[in-house]
Parts: sequence; structure tokens; C-alpha cells
Amino acid sequence: MLNRTALEALTQRPLPFLGSAWPWRCAAYLLASAVPGAAVGVAALATIPLGWVAAPVVLALSLPLVAWFERRRLRLVDGVPLPEVPDRRGREAGLAVLTVLGLWWIDLIMLGFTVVGPVLLILSPVVQPLADEFAVVASVGGVLLLPVAAYTITAWGGARGAMVRAMLAPQAFELSEVLRSRARLVDAFEMERRRIERDLHDGAQQRLVSLSMTLGLARLDLPDDSPAGRLIGRAHDEAKQALAELRELIRGVHSQVLTDRGLGAAIRDVAGRSPVPVDVAVELDGRLPPPVEVTAYYVVSEALANLAKHSRATRGAVAARVERGTLVVEVRDDGAGGADPAKGTGLTGLADRLAVVAGRLSLSSPVGGPTLIRVEIPCG
Repeated sequence: MLNRTALEALTQRPLPFLGSAWPWRCAAYLLASAVPGAAVGVAALATIPLGWVAAPVVLALSLPLVAWFERRRLRLVDGVPLPEVPDRRGREAGLAVLTVLGLWWIDLIMLGFTVVGPVLLILSPVVQPLADEFAVVASVGGVLLLPVAAYTITAWGGARGAMVRAMLAPQAFELSEVLRSRARLVDAFEMERRRIERDLHDGAQQRLVSLSMTLGLARLDLPDDSPAGRLIGRAHDEAKQALAELRELIRGVHSQVLTDRGLGAAIRDVAGRSPVPVDVAVELDGRLPPPVEVTAYYVVSEALANLAKHSRATRGAVAARVERGTLVVEVRDDGAGGADPAKGTGLTGLADRLAVVAGRLSLSSPVGGPTLIRVEIPCG
């Protein structure tokens, strides 16, 4: 059973500390926590001459600066720009409060313990009166701990940056932005398809029609058994064949029936042109939103093309209806079955196309058949 949703179609971005962040960049990121720490220090000093009421005021005034600083220093461990979320100010204020109250000293303590330990071991012959052999062993141990310290700093710095990104730009918002971007791309692609269909219909097709008519008139003026007549006749037949193929190409680029008469008529049209007999049961009252109709027609066309090419079916069926605000389209065949999304990109492409309109694709195709493709597209 294939069940693809928009969330499954989204490619997950790896965590920063598993990719581009270097230990020195993570160390600089953690060391920069001294800036919000300084804000806390200033607030503490303000309580001496001004009283304890001044400390919260100083901290509140420093929150916008801390939020701005947190957003800018994130570039050290995460080079992907942050999107502009609707409630950005509130999220930045919450991050600033969390940083001022606890994260800054955790960062500095982590950095201090990770760096100071190996450094003290390396400098043990200088700072501690140990025997020479113990001093050498301690120094060697400190050197061996440096890679561990680098990994620890990188891991914590990267995890810290990932947490900041999750607070400032939640994954659900990034997912919605990706879906909106994909929808815009599909709309642009559909407009380009219509432009190509218009150019072919009004340009190349009209020229072929004129050429076919001219060859037909010339054919009437020449004897059929003459060499010139035979050549003109062959050219006339080739022109008619090219015109028929161009019309099929135009119909494949964009269905004019879909635009003029709606999804039901377009499904009957594509089913009628299928080399395999297809039964059609369409129960639709009126027109549906254009993106829904275009996507459903695309799915039906691809499914019937696969039915004719690969299924070895003798008969197929297409059903379409609206159930509780959702368009349900089912394509069946009595073929050999065994359709596997892993063996090709056709079914995966259908699922990706449906994900743009929050649709859902289900496939049942046991070996030996029958095959059922079920599509659900919200009409809202």
C-alpha cells in the first residue's frame, strides 16, 4: 500500500553540527554567550546603587539586544537563512528570556570544562609539581583528549543552534512555506503548459491545416497514376498524419475539454481514447476548483497511460465522486498487478503532484491483480 502525504514528500534538512559547522565556529558560538552574560552582570550591578527594582528593568531593556544577537550569531553554526515567521517578535523575546536566565551560563560552563581540562593536563608540568614521568603522561593524555573536546564542543554548539532555529522558525512553518512554494511552481508550470498549447493550436496546427488543404487541392489537379500525383498524394497523407499527431500532442499538453466542460467530460474524453476499454462512472455536480480538476485529470491520464502500457489489462474503470468535501477518484484494471513504486518514478510523481494540493494517493496492486489507485483531494 502506497500512502504519500505532503509531510513525507518534504526532504528533511540535516542538523547543522552534522554538516558544515567546524569546532572553532561552535567554540566561537558558545563563547559569544558572554554577551547575554554581560547583560545579566549589568543588571546585577544596577541593584547596588538603584535597588533591586532596577535589575528587572535593565534585563527587560536588554532583551531586544539579546534577541538580535542570538539571531545573528546563529550563522556561525547554521548558514541557512531564517524565514520571516508571523510571530517573530514573540519568539525572539522568549528566546532572549531563556538565554538570559539559563542558556548563557550553560554554554560557558560547557565550553570551560571541555577546554580547561585538556589544557590543564597539557600544562601539568608547568602548573603542578609532579614527577617528570607523571607530567609527561598527563600531557599526552591532554593531547589525546583534544579531539574529544572538539567533538563535544561541536555537538553542543550544533544542538544549541538547532534548538534556536526550532524556536525561531518551527518546522511546521518551514513545511508550509515549502508547500506554498511548490504550489506556486505548479501554477507557473500549468500556465506555461497553457501557453504552449495555445501557440501550437494557433500556430503550427493552423499551418499544417493550410498545408494539408493546399496538398489536397493539388492532388485533385493531378492524375493519381502520374509520378507527381503519387508524390503529392504521399505528401498529403503525411501532412494529415502529422496534423493528427500534433492534435494528440496538444491534447496531451493541456486538455481544452477540461477547461471548457470540466473534469467529468475530460475523464470521459481521455477514457474514450484509451486503447483498453474503460468504464466511466462520474458523479460530479458542477465544476470543482481549477487546481483540483487539473491535478485529478493529470492523475487519471497517467494512470490510464500506465494501464495501457504495463498492466496487460483487458478492461479498466474510472470512478469519480465528491464525499464530504473531498474528491475521490478510483482507477481500476483487471491486469497482472504487481505495481511497485520502487521500480519507477511514475507513482512517486503522482504522489508528489498530489502533495501540492494536500491530496493523498493509495495503491493496492497484489501480484496477479487487480490494481486499484485511489486518490483523495480536498476541494476546499
